[in-house]
Amino acid sequence: MARLETVIGLHAVESALRSDPRRIVSLHYKASRRDRRLVQLLALAQKAGVEAHQADERELARLADGGRHQGVVARCRAVKLPDEDALFARLETLDEAPLLLVLDGVTDPHNLGACLRTADAAGVHAVIIPRDNAVGLTPAARKVASGAADSVLLVQVTNLSRTLEKLQRAGVWIVGTTGDAKTSLYEQDLTGPLAIVMGAEGKGLRRLTRERCDYLVSLPMRGQVESLNISVATGICLYEALRQR
Repeated sequence: MARLETVIGLHAVESALRSDPRRIVSLHYKASRRDRRLVQLLALAQKAGVEAHQADERELARLADGGRHQGVVARCRAVKLPDEDALFARLETLDEAPLLLVLDGVTDPHNLGACLRTADAAGVHAVIIPRDNAVGLTPAARKVASGAADSVLLVQVTNLSRTLEKLQRAGVWIVGTTGDAKTSLYEQDLTGPLAIVMGAEGKGLRRLTRERCDYLVSLPMRGQVESLNISVATGICLYEALRQR
C-alpha cells in the first residue's frame, strides 16, 4: 500500500490540486466555512475529479495532526523527493546561469517552507537538502511554502559534500554564508553559475560543507543580535543574487 502524506492549508491543497490531483486520495473541508476562497478550491477539486467531504473541526484537527489547516485537509499519495540525478538533469535544461539554494541541515519545517517560498519568488532553479539530520517536506513545511513545494525543484541528496563537489566540476561556484567571513555578501560576485549555501539554525555550516565552499560571505550586522533567522538571511542572499543578475 502506498504511503500517504497530509497536505494542509488552502494554498498547499490548491497547489496539490493544480500540480497533480491524481495524488489526492481524500479531501476534507470544514462544513461551516463557505467563503470565496474555499468555494473556489472546491470548484477546482470538482473540475479535477476529486471528491470533497465535509468534516467538523474535531475531525479536521485529527487529520491535520494538530496543524493549522485553515479548514481544509488532503490526504495524498506520498512522492519521493527527487535526488541528485534530477538536479543535474535540471541543470542540463537551463538556458541561463543556474541559481541554486543549498540548506545545510535545516531542521525547522517552518524555515524550510519559508525558504522554498522565497526561492520560488527569486527564481531559484533548485533547492538542495541533505537526507539525514535535516527536516523533509512535512505538512507544516508545505503549508508555509504556500504552493512553492510544488513549483520549486526540491532535491534530497545522500552526501551533500559530494554533491557540492560535483556542482563545482560542472562549473557552479559555491558561496557559503557564515558570520565570521571577512567578505560581505555585497562585495561578492553572484552573477555566474551559483549555489548559495545556508547553514543550520544556530549551528551554521558543517565543517565539510564549509571546506567545500569556494567563497564565504557574511551579512552586515549593525545591532546587538548575533544572527538572523535562516529564512530571513536566505531571502537577503537570494535577492542580492537576483539584483546582481
